[in-house]
Amino acid sequence: MSTAPKSQVLNIAEMVNYQDGSVVSRQITKTEAGNVTLFAFDIDQGLSEHTAPFDALVHILEGEADVKISGELFHLKTGDAIIMPAHEPHALKAVQRFKMLLTMIHA
Repeated sequence: MSTAPKSQVLNIAEMVNYQDGSVVSRQITKTEAGNVTLFAFDIDQGLSEHTAPFDALVHILEGEADVKISGELFHLKTGDAIIMPAHEPHALKAVQRFKMLLTMIHA
């Protein structure tokens, strides 16, 4: 999967489109230091509970999502962000269609 060109203005929310009944992702950039990935979730779609070896920042670009971290439920809407700590179980589900930017720093 190719990453976005460097040194140009990007309209992040327009770089991925919704697909009925699906989760769509597009990697924006990836280096040894971390990665940035854009996601579009159709309503009722999500990512099942899992863990990651690094902290991750989720920023909701549009729509609404429920994010569960270590059993605690958070409702996020356009403009909200949350940190999912490393090694803690987390899951996401679309309350309505939503797009998010996921930033993971490998430190």
